[in-house]
Amino acid sequence: MEDLVIKSVIGTARMEELSAEDRMLVDKAIEATSRSYAPYSQFHVGAALLLQNGVVLQGCNQENAAFPVGMCAERAAIFAAGAQYPDVAVKSLAIAARDKDGNLVDEPVSPCGSCRQVLIETETRFQQEVRILLYGRRCIYIIKGIKQLMPLSFTNF
Repeated sequence: MEDLVIKSVIGTARMEELSAEDRMLVDKAIEATSRSYAPYSQFHVGAALLLQNGVVLQGCNQENAAFPVGMCAERAAIFAAGAQYPDVAVKSLAIAARDKDGNLVDEPVSPCGSCRQVLIETETRFQQEVRILLYGRRCIYIIKGIKQLMPLSFTNF
């Protein structure tokens, strides 16, 4: 028996090191946290995605007393893109979060498993990686595509 070693490559940067486009997208994700509805977890997440046509869409988490029917920020943004621009690929996605005290988190937060699967589907659908920016006050993670976070992914083929 052998071990399989799988590596992920994740870059890090400070806000001032990002391109103007990336800074704008992170700012839009931070802005979206203010519209989150999170009375149960008190964890407010915002997402902003940039489509290939230059359109930026935002999403934020929406909780519900029946937990399974809530929606994550990432999926809210991706599903909005699919509804409004079904034939346009997602170029990049930024995610930010605030804690129960309303402070932006120090360390980047990553997408949940369901959101990762939706990102896999999005990349597969358009045959293009989605660049992911995970915001934290201390640093921002820059990820080339979702397979860096989910290398053994489930797809329809």
